Amino acid sequence: MKKFVRKQLPALIGVMVGAAAGYFYWKYIGCRSGTCAITSKPLNSAIYGAILGGLLFSTFKRNKGHDISGNDQQ
Repeated sequence: MKKFVRKQLPALIGVMVGAAAGYFYWKYIGCRSGTCAITSKPLNSAIYGAILGGLLFSTFKRNKGHDISGNDQQ
């Protein structure tokens, strides 16, 4: 379990940051009329933000043993 968490740490942090950002977007900017599908409810905004944050932060994973060109280091 610890190995999984350490490997997925950037994505997990991204999910938490994204969920918080989605909630605050709903609170301070969101759709007041209720017709916006994503920003009309705080849960929708938080889930959407969590998905985007997880995807964004998962791009920062580090591949050990590979250089920039994708070749194995010796």
